[in-house]
Amino acid sequence: MSPSAGPTYLSRSPEGTAALARALARHLRVGDLLGLVGPLGAGKTCFVAGLAAALGVKGRVASPSYIIARFHPGPRPLLHADAYRLTQAEDILDAGLDEWLEQAVVAVEWADRVADALPEDRVTVALVVEGEGRRIEVTARGGRGARVLEALQDEDTGHRDLEPAG
Repeated sequence: MSPSAGPTYLSRSPEGTAALARALARHLRVGDLLGLVGPLGAGKTCFVAGLAAALGVKGRVASPSYIIARFHPGPRPLLHADAYRLTQAEDILDAGLDEWLEQAVVAVEWADRVADALPEDRVTVALVVEGEGRRIEVTARGGRGARVLEALQDEDTGHRDLEPAG
């Protein structure tokens, strides 16, 4: 199934990036998978921190690169995973992806590295560095992903550092 194209945004600051994550979080529930893609320094962890805040989880959000995944309890728990150090897509399944999806909203940084092992039904956030800002494109696959995407398109983040592109 090919992805459904969604909105693209221009973020001029980490706060703008986090505002988009908070808007998206309003539509996520336990069992949803969010894949994040983009180069080092693009803002993937910043995005997850905004997501975590909106989900109501407590504690600091840091990249789980060396431990693969970190669980953040809360009203809507978050499992934050990082696939950068995984050598093959199946490694994320071995790490517990199926169990994670039963317990939390799952955000996977470097999702493109393990895309073949991820559920077909998901939302993908691609971050691209453009000058001092970021171009953020949101796409979805599957029925649930498409519903999340549709709801996001109706959101107004209201943040001065975030605007729709085009």
